[in-house]
Amino acid sequence: MKKLISINLAGNLLLIALGLLIIFHILVLLHIVPADIVWGGQNKGSATNLLTLEIIALFVTLVFVIFIAAKMNYIKAGKFKTAVNIGVWIIFVFLILNTVGNLASAVSFENMIFAPITLGLAFCALRLAIEK
Repeated sequence: MKKLISINLAGNLLLIALGLLIIFHILVLLHIVPADIVWGGQNKGSATNLLTLEIIALFVTLVFVIFIAAKMNYIKAGKFKTAVNIGVWIIFVFLILNTVGNLASAVSFENMIFAPITLGLAFCALRLAIEK
């Protein structure tokens, strides 16, 4: 696994993808991206629910960025190194579950676009997680 992709490439790909995801969620909040292509298309007609879900998604994404940046030593983890390592494993599991959710979605955009992306990102997270 370590020979397939370097830790630097895996971490930087994750950080770039998460940065783009933050922009995507902001565009959904600004109604530039239609809300019916996210959350499995289940969030029709409820602006309050969409706002809540998107704010939670932004928060979780920012936490993921912090964990990955700390794993990459862009942020000093110090005494939280064990927590960072656990966090990266949690990100890996989250991305696998997210891939399954995207594949199960009734929205074809999630099936065809987001599922392969999250699977690739899960692979990157696994690469980071196995690094000491």
